[in-house]
Amino acid sequence: MTKTLIPCDCLGTQALDAKALSKATGLQVMPVCSALCTTDLSRAADALTQGNAVICCTQESRVFEALAADLDLPPPALLDLRDRAGWSADPRSKLPKMAALTAEAMLPAAPEKALDVISEGLCLVLGAADVALAAAEQLAPHLGVTVLLEEAEDLPDSRAYEVITGKLRRAQGALGQFRVTIDALRQVQPGGRGSLTLTEPRDGGISDCDIVLDLRRAPPLFPAPEKREGYLRADPGNPLAVAAAVMAASHLTGTFEKPLHVRTDALLCAHSRAGQTGCTRCLDLCPTGAIVPDGDHVTVDPMICAGCGACSAVCPSGAISFDAPPVDLILRRVQVLAQSYLAAGGFVPRLLVHDATGAEMIRLAARHGDGLPADVLPLDLPSIGVFGHAEMLAALAAGFAAVTLLPGPGSDRTALEAQITLARALAGADRIDLLDTPDPEVLTATLYDASAPAPVATPVRPMGTRRQVTRQAARALNPGTDTLPLPQGAPYGAVLVDTDACTLCLSCVSLCPSGALGDNPDLPQLRFQEDACLQCGICATACPEDAITYEPRLLLAEEALSQRVLHEEEPFACIDCGTLFGVKSTIERITEKLSGHAMFSGDKLRMIQMCDNCRVNAQYHTQDNPFAGRDRPRPRTTEDYLSKRRDH
Repeated sequence: MTKTLIPCDCLGTQALDAKALSKATGLQVMPVCSALCTTDLSRAADALTQGNAVICCTQESRVFEALAADLDLPPPALLDLRDRAGWSADPRSKLPKMAALTAEAMLPAAPEKALDVISEGLCLVLGAADVALAAAEQLAPHLGVTVLLEEAEDLPDSRAYEVITGKLRRAQGALGQFRVTIDALRQVQPGGRGSLTLTEPRDGGISDCDIVLDLRRAPPLFPAPEKREGYLRADPGNPLAVAAAVMAASHLTGTFEKPLHVRTDALLCAHSRAGQTGCTRCLDLCPTGAIVPDGDHVTVDPMICAGCGACSAVCPSGAISFDAPPVDLILRRVQVLAQSYLAAGGFVPRLLVHDATGAEMIRLAARHGDGLPADVLPLDLPSIGVFGHAEMLAALAAGFAAVTLLPGPGSDRTALEAQITLARALAGADRIDLLDTPDPEVLTATLYDASAPAPVATPVRPMGTRRQVTRQAARALNPGTDTLPLPQGAPYGAVLVDTDACTLCLSCVSLCPSGALGDNPDLPQLRFQEDACLQCGICATACPEDAITYEPRLLLAEEALSQRVLHEEEPFACIDCGTLFGVKSTIERITEKLSGHAMFSGDKLRMIQMCDNCRVNAQYHTQDNPFAGRDRPRPRTTEDYLSKRRDH
């Protein structure tokens, strides 16, 4: 069923043409109203009752959600055309941009995946007695509180919460499943008269809890502590910060949904093979430590993963990919934005990629400043880190003239800059920019002052994996170019073999996780398909002759999709049957080194020059054949038994 747009010009502060918007989007657009959230609320009620209504206002989402609840209807679909397009000082038409934003909003949303996390309210408070005990007093009516003190100071007489002493050795886990290990643990003896006493100290005490309130002046217990759910940390010298942390802890009880940010495919992972470490890109970047080695692949702890998306952007094989929303949906959103904008008559569009902080900056710039230029299309993502070089190239190939990334306060700048450097090597330095500012005025001024280069002449919409998308987009952006040099560490490139050192032992072939290196069952050859190479480093690490090096590059020619021979030698012919086997130079070198050796005198040296079948046959017929044994005893027959009986 076709969606119906319910537009509102917000008291006449933006220009909307319902007929033009309907023609540009192909959707039914109701006549424009001016106060949909107040005096025209009945029109919103009628539209919701009829179904398939999309309300073009997100500012008053609570009003429309409450209206839908009163009508026993599901929450309505909302679309922001005002802040992202309508409120703008750009004199150019906003219609192409509105058409593009509407088309993107019509894409089906991916189903959300989540885990249920149960917190029963068991809280461990860390810190000095003066601060930690005061926090425990406030939390005791709401949570099950245990206070860990490092020194056995004056213990409170209250038994409304537990007090223990000891030294924290290790902490792990997240909301609902923390586990801490405590040395020199001493607990309160509940009996006796007078001041409370403590038990004898013991090491290795284990405590399971749901929440950790850290009020120490020591370093945090976890990497990226602000991203560890259930771990609340405040400066004990800041009463307001402590009060905020206590308030937040008091609300962490019940059942929560933990989003599953990424999906993994262990078969594609190139972390290691046969104990040889290869790709560690995701391990090096993960800010929370959620990714750990697990044999030949890596695993992601969904409870610790904060969804930054950096692992998906750097993974060369697709073993880890962002899933909230999926990477393919992000690519479709980008392509639909470009296609719809151009189809509606727009020229030279630019893409602005941002997160929730950037969305707030856009709202502030629209309300109090010049808003976004008419040719800048915003793309809102839960994490900007997921927008890697493949997505940047896909946007440029789809028709965007430039891509600007607006990171929020929690974004990993180092990971973003590495992806931008790689994307610039593939698409050109003037097409991709990182706009790192928290000021809405600087944001709009930079976008209005920037000049976009010419977009690709013939837009394309690459499909497939991120590697395939990158290759297709790079070919569209670099017509007539065969090879693009890339920075060190890039996941694309060639394997270079020192043919003088290589003995064709094929250790690299057996360990290559992507199948980029292969052999020839009929000839001694080392073959290579550049398109499949992940530049993981396993083959170079495993090579016993140190004959392998790498050249980071992206080969755009068709030869990258087929196998080519890196090294080959003449096979050796068996001296008995003539069957080709092994490598002639290797067998001749071994024969030369073993000649004169006492263990290889006579025919034994010739066996080295035989194929497997002839070698076994020759071994069997030698005088000291190890396979030979005594003659088998003759089978006993009935006549033997009868003859023995007659003899007796």
